[in-house]
Amino acid sequence: MTAPQRREQILAVLQQTDAPVSATALAGRLGVSRQIVVGDVALLRAGGKQILATPRGYLLEGRSSCTATLACCHDTGEKMLEEFYAVVDQGGRVEDVTVENPLYGQITGQLQIGTRYEAQEFVRRANRDPDGLLLNMAAGGVHLHTISAPDPESLERIRRALAQAGILYET
Repeated sequence: MTAPQRREQILAVLQQTDAPVSATALAGRLGVSRQIVVGDVALLRAGGKQILATPRGYLLEGRSSCTATLACCHDTGEKMLEEFYAVVDQGGRVEDVTVENPLYGQITGQLQIGTRYEAQEFVRRANRDPDGLLLNMAAGGVHLHTISAPDPESLERIRRALAQAGILYET
């Protein structure tokens, strides 16, 4: 298989899934090293392909039909888990988190949380390394999430669930 064919295969795999695919999994599937896959993905991105690198692997951007940016506010890991559950239990996905930092301005981190298991794993890792949380940089715990859902009704259910939990930031 040539390098261009391999990159086409990587795109084909990413187009067939809504879940992140690790470089290791792609490497095993293609019979190359993880480093080769990382380089291929870098070349695909440089060529204009919208591939996100998440903590759990690669994902094509724009796979969901409806997205919204919601302002949320909390400052504890317990509330973070409740926040994630409010989204995934209504069929949504927490794509990212954005905070405002006085030094850097806006900082965004990819989350790609679409299940309770992924939410629990993220919170577990956050509890191990709380200094790494962007939430700690958020003034008063206010932050933004890009939320994706299959339809507008699901997005509305997510808004209501976050409001009911006292997490949706509304003035």
